[in-house]
Parts: sequence; structure tokens; C-alpha cells
Amino acid sequence: MYIFLMPLLIGFIFNSLSAFTCYLSQRLGERNGRVACIILRDVLGIPMWAIGYAMAENAASSLIYTPLWFISVLAGLLMLAGAASIIIGLASIAGRAFAPSTKDTLVSSGIYAYIRHPLYSGLMLELAGLFLYIPKTTVLIACLLGFGWVLIQSRLEEYDLVIRLPAYHEYMLRIPRFVPNVGKRKVD
Repeated sequence: MYIFLMPLLIGFIFNSLSAFTCYLSQRLGERNGRVACIILRDVLGIPMWAIGYAMAENAASSLIYTPLWFISVLAGLLMLAGAASIIIGLASIAGRAFAPSTKDTLVSSGIYAYIRHPLYSGLMLELAGLFLYIPKTTVLIACLLGFGWVLIQSRLEEYDLVIRLPAYHEYMLRIPRFVPNVGKRKVD
């Protein structure tokens, strides 16, 4: 029943290793460090944890509750909002998400003017929606692990970004990590 944990956790580990762009680029050279990040994140990490989530959804597990129609609608809205946050975030940073480099520049416009990690915020919304839509024990465990991984991964990436982009430290002080300050006006 818990075999889904293997690819899920292995995917998280590979993904987390890709957060060390600066270290990998120093050890392997700029080009090879970038290729290592691509392989760790895009070839190994994301596909492995996606397989883990698919296995959690399909695992024999009892429902925690029977979803009512309005919970299913809420789940769909959360997943759509998460997907929108991810798509907008990816469009704002272009190839930096897929192939990070020590030559990247800080993006602090668009959605990044309001939130530091729209991709992870979107993923957390999608995970919440996934659990509401498929309220199985295995899905709950996978989603909780995903939330924990997002918290760790965002910190690892921020550590790397402060080294690669010195302006990132000041950016961290102004912009919230996961939830935008909707009541505050953006000051530039």
C-alpha cells in the first residue's frame, strides 16, 4: 500500500539536489552544472515524484470521507488556481525554472513582485485540491509529504539564490514566500 513512498521520496531528493545550482556549477563548470540541474530536476526528480503521486492515487486505500459535490468543486478550483500560479510563474521566469544557471538575473516583476515562490504556492494549492478530490489515506500522506518537501525545497533554493544573486537577500525581505500580501501596495 505504501510503495508509492519510494518514487515520491526519491523524486523529492533528486529535485532537492537540483537546488544547488551554484555548487554544481562550481564543481562541474557552468555548462555541466546547468545540465546536472536539468537532469536532477526535470529528468529524474519531477517524473519520479509525479509517479509517486499517481501510485498514491491508485493505491488500495480507504476514503477518509465521501466527497460532496461542493468539495469536488472546491478541489477543482484549488487545482485550477494552482495551475494558474504555476503557469504565470513559469512564463515570468522563462527557462530559469527548467535550466537554472549562475548567470541568471533576479526576476522581481509580474507575479514575482508579489510572491517569491508562485510555483511552489501553486503546487501546494494543487496538492490541497488533489486531497479534497481524492480523500484517500495514501493521497493524504503523499500531499502532506509534498507540503513538507515544498517548505524544505524553497529554503534550499533561497540559500542558493542568495549566493548566486546577491540582490535576492533584499528581495526576500520585501516579498512574502508563499502567500502574497494582497492588502499592501507594491512599492518599487
